[in-house]
Amino acid sequence: MELIPNLPYDVARECLLRSSYKQFPVMASVCRGWNREVSLSEFFQQRKASGHSQELLIMSQARVDTDREPGSGKNSASPEYRVAVLESGSGLWTELPPIPGQSNGLPLFCKLVSIGSDLIVLGGLDPVTWQASDSVFVFSFLNSKWRAGAVMPGVKRSFFGCASDSDRTVLVAGGHDEEKQALTSAIVYDLAEDKWTFFPDMSRERDECKAIFHAGKFHVIGGYATEEQGQFSKSAESFDVSTWQWGPVKEEFLDGGETVSAPIYATTGENGDLYACWRGDVMVLRNDTWLKVGQIPADVYSVAYVAVRPGKLTVIGNGKALAGYGGATVGYICDLSSFRWVKLETHVGHVQAGCFLEV
Repeated sequence: MELIPNLPYDVARECLLRSSYKQFPVMASVCRGWNREVSLSEFFQQRKASGHSQELLIMSQARVDTDREPGSGKNSASPEYRVAVLESGSGLWTELPPIPGQSNGLPLFCKLVSIGSDLIVLGGLDPVTWQASDSVFVFSFLNSKWRAGAVMPGVKRSFFGCASDSDRTVLVAGGHDEEKQALTSAIVYDLAEDKWTFFPDMSRERDECKAIFHAGKFHVIGGYATEEQGQFSKSAESFDVSTWQWGPVKEEFLDGGETVSAPIYATTGENGDLYACWRGDVMVLRNDTWLKVGQIPADVYSVAYVAVRPGKLTVIGNGKALAGYGGATVGYICDLSSFRWVKLETHVGHVQAGCFLEV
């Protein structure tokens, strides 16, 4: 069947491969052949292999009303968060359509992860009541539509660790329940089946922990127990999906002195290096030892998200608050060969979470 009349199949397919991700919904609606083509996993794999894929940094960012007067009563209310998208190649910023039924914006402190061409928004706090949410929302970059996923089972938790394997599963671990009790439980979401499964419990409570998928395992790092509020642990434990078991706890996974905050982690698939941004430094894990390889630019007041791609590291953070209308978003890309930082053009608005998606 011809994809484009009077063009060879390979040439027509090349035309589709070169299209912007923003055109996917239109392309899918043209005809059944195009819809089938852009729905194939092989289509996205070939986009990446041929260098036509687009790298997106996706963030939960506060919407800022710059017309508000500093000191007005409205400024004391919780800001409305929405999904902002930065195309790392072009530097263009866009905003995803709002989640249906979520008139007050994204849940506060929700988690963002990606699998394939889908963005997944998990949990958080209701922007009005501040009650913990067990919601799951999935945005497809193929059809530009949101859908509701199966809600998270068990107790309603917040400030949990969350990571995806970029293939089909998402890990949720730790956090605390509605009574502020730190949790040991962990659950995993299968996006393809829209189904949750309970993992075995971790060996210890981990509130405000970090999670990352690295070297074929889900790693849960840091956090603190109920009786140790704010005293972040330096330990980590890892879950091997193939054996369905947690490995032994690494007590000194983090080096350094007092741990009063959790590092922000990122990994790269090229050589498996694990990077961390912590206390103003960029570190990499080599032979079970953390090595400082650079310093985060001084105007990044707090790091919200870190992404590592072959040869480069992207840091998105928050600068100093701007009087009356929120925080200044600050972003940099670092060349890992020279460790030179290049500043990104960013939008005003506090960033709470982020994830990377290549489509």
